[in-house]
Amino acid sequence: MLFNSYTFIIFFVVFFFLYWFVFNKNLKIQNLLILAGSYFFYAWADWRLLSYLLGASAVNYFLGIAIENTENSRKRRLLLWLGMIQGVGGLFYFKYFNFFIISFKQAFASINVDLNIHTLNIIVPIGISYFTFKTLSYLLDVDKGKMKASHDWVIFFGYVAFFPSLLSGPIDKAKMFIPQLEKKRTFDYNQAVDGMRQILWGLFKKLVVADNCAPVTSQIFETYQQQPASALVYGGVLYTFQLYADFSGYTDMAIGFARLIGFNITKNFDFPLFAQNIAEFWRKWHISLTAWLTEYVFTPLNIAFRDLGKFGIILAIFINFAIIGIWHGANWTYLVFGILHGLYFIPLILWGNMNKKKKIAKGKLLPTFREAMNILLTFILVTITFIFFRADSVVQAFQHLNGMFSMSIFHSFNFKPIATFFVFVLVLVEWIGRDQNYAIENTFSNWPKIMRWAAYFCLIMVIFLFASKGDQFIYLQF
Repeated sequence: MLFNSYTFIIFFVVFFFLYWFVFNKNLKIQNLLILAGSYFFYAWADWRLLSYLLGASAVNYFLGIAIENTENSRKRRLLLWLGMIQGVGGLFYFKYFNFFIISFKQAFASINVDLNIHTLNIIVPIGISYFTFKTLSYLLDVDKGKMKASHDWVIFFGYVAFFPSLLSGPIDKAKMFIPQLEKKRTFDYNQAVDGMRQILWGLFKKLVVADNCAPVTSQIFETYQQQPASALVYGGVLYTFQLYADFSGYTDMAIGFARLIGFNITKNFDFPLFAQNIAEFWRKWHISLTAWLTEYVFTPLNIAFRDLGKFGIILAIFINFAIIGIWHGANWTYLVFGILHGLYFIPLILWGNMNKKKKIAKGKLLPTFREAMNILLTFILVTITFIFFRADSVVQAFQHLNGMFSMSIFHSFNFKPIATFFVFVLVLVEWIGRDQNYAIENTFSNWPKIMRWAAYFCLIMVIFLFASKGDQFIYLQF
């Protein structure tokens, strides 16, 4: 059930009516409705997948209480490790087990040894990477005393399965989200309007920008060996915008739908395509994943490697980004994607610029020449990694990159004006609104009411007229 489907619209309208007009005076029933609605939403894809979500929620619910009530440090550590094994083990089995079997067979086949082992028919639970990271951080925070274990199973199960962020994030930490489930919620008109506005912008990014780019990039990547360098460059650049518009569009809609029912979930994008270096890019791209790994992976590793100086920081960064790469899926292309980003950090670490923050074009309409060059260089580096991200294999990615650097860079190609135009519109609007939570948050706030509604109507008409039938959200596969 996709956010941009008529099925979801019907589901959400019914849910919204029951939530605010029937059960609005009873918090427990509201939370039960959130849980039931989330399970219905999840089971719509495949009801068989619901069993793992239920099982994982139950295991972590009881483990959280057990960890909190256990004073013996060894037993407490054992309980925590059981939770880690369940979460990481589940991820490994569903997402990576067949991948390692295939890689193992290929390695032996390269030395002419044929192993008679076969892959398994595994159905991967949708959104497993997202809700697993939720449960892992919950147990770690309970163990460290950063939060109390939840003793209300409806609240905990509702946190894990919260439908706006269940399939593609953001990854909300329990210490931030569970308190919102525990307190009474009242309908806030201004918050609801803001949520609708963000949903509208998310729909534009997904249906108009990303879905118009999708057929263009698919055709170029699938026929890359027959394409001139000019087309390969165009496809790589367009895919970067497609991926951003697709994923951030989903996040905008998730945040908007959550706000309509009284919740604030994690901001996941902060105009990353205007980043001036790779560290800033990751502070602005997939923020919830970056923050999760920074807290639970990079920081502990950085402390463990502190005696190694800058080499220790580089090592911690490499491990962190290898995990980021592998988190995306069972393909060597994702690992290379992560390793490349880790490599990009080395100059920043050596020069001591990794944590420096500078607001882009502060108080100005346009960036300085240096800022513009930094943005361009960062964009180029990121685009190279996204070619690996999009390619079917590492070999294909290298062949695509190799094809980009040839004299055919000056050849004509099948340029798509509609997709390119809407990418330009996206960049322009986001640049103007770069200091807001999302691009059009306050853009029309000072306009007269009739002009403001005219602007919304125009945006809606653009969505209806130019929406392209693209694929499902790219990050649903992760």
